[in-house]
Amino acid sequence: MIKGVGVDLAQITRLRRAVERWDERFLRRVFTEAEIAYCRRRRDPIPHLAARFAAKEATLKALGTGLSMGVNWRELEVRRERGQAPVMVLSGRSKAIARAKGASRVLLSLSHDGDYAMAQALLVGDSPDAGAAST
Repeated sequence: MIKGVGVDLAQITRLRRAVERWDERFLRRVFTEAEIAYCRRRRDPIPHLAARFAAKEATLKALGTGLSMGVNWRELEVRRERGQAPVMVLSGRSKAIARAKGASRVLLSLSHDGDYAMAQALLVGDSPDAGAAST
């Protein structure tokens, strides 16, 4: 059951300028340690950071909150294991809001090419006859 949908497009050059200007201050405000480490293992980490930024924005849209209601960037974490699709892991206030909406998980799709990174997030709940899963 779909409880919310969000999509976002991030301009890679804009994120590159933010990182160049604010460096660690920006990175640590928006991304978790694990996200930063994952992206820094790539030849050019910026497109991967931009995709994660877009994923966070798309998830905030799916939640219907933006950065209001006590939600902050680091409560939304994109994780990706080798050979697996990326997943959005919610914590804190964002997790509580998702649960209040009847959502048990966020389905996530990321892409980056050329000057842009994009993400789509679907906030989904289990069908009434299925067991509950954790977000």
